[in-house]
Amino acid sequence: MSAYRGRFAPTPSGPLHFGSLVAALASFLDARRTGGEWRLRIEDIDPPRCPAGAADTILRQLEAFGLHWDGPVSWQHDRNDAYAAALERLKGMGLAYPCSCSRRQWRDHPIYPGWCRDGVREPGKPVAWRLRSDLGLRPVVWQDRLFGEQRFDPAELGDVVLQRKDGLWAYQLAVVVDDADQGISDVVRGFDLLDNTPWQRQLQHALGVPEPRYLHLPLIIGEDGQKLSKQNLAPALPEQDDAVRPLLHAALVALDQAPPRTLATAPAEEQLRWAVAHWEVARLRAEALRQAGTVTP
Repeated sequence: MSAYRGRFAPTPSGPLHFGSLVAALASFLDARRTGGEWRLRIEDIDPPRCPAGAADTILRQLEAFGLHWDGPVSWQHDRNDAYAAALERLKGMGLAYPCSCSRRQWRDHPIYPGWCRDGVREPGKPVAWRLRSDLGLRPVVWQDRLFGEQRFDPAELGDVVLQRKDGLWAYQLAVVVDDADQGISDVVRGFDLLDNTPWQRQLQHALGVPEPRYLHLPLIIGEDGQKLSKQNLAPALPEQDDAVRPLLHAALVALDQAPPRTLATAPAEEQLRWAVAHWEVARLRAEALRQAGTVTP
């Protein structure tokens, strides 16, 4: 993949917050700096977590901050056939197996112990489908653009779920199939997803699809020391221009891009023009090292 194609892929479980803005902004700037495309995918494969109207709110928030995407919005709820075909391929290769176990049953284990690898433990019960992490690509090694070489043995992380007992698709399979079908060359996302990458690289290798480059971003930490998230009730991003301008500037500061103070009152389009021209991944290095635990904060 020679041409850059990035993406932002929020789950519409609620409106975007400041941490979401930082991730979206970094992905947008990384794409635009190279003249590449920036796609938007709504990851709505878990309807119970996606209240009505949340996706529309996200679209409005991105537009309010000047983060305009290329092409049509992709919706995971339209992708059932693609996910099913991928799972069938994995079954045929012996890399996916049915599992009747519940989390309650293996709660005393750090990872799922693989009890159903050689046959369903409780026949007749609903089953999920899991990835045989011990049979796929091992170890998984890749060069993160910020955190450097990463090396994991996915078998030490456990056999991740690909399809849930209720028939809904799991994130790990869906994201791999969607990135491949959309021709995504670069994934820019938070450091909290770094340890998801080994399973995704296993799946990419098994399905014979291209492996994107990865840039994992330092997390945005709130005053309580916790990652900003919807679960932690991070406030929603505003859509009014007078509130957008200082927040967009604050997001550039959070990304260590050192924007001029005078830019804080400029329209979003002007701030983004400056940010695209000055985007440097290397500026994130110090905070990345602190969060990776390689230097003392």
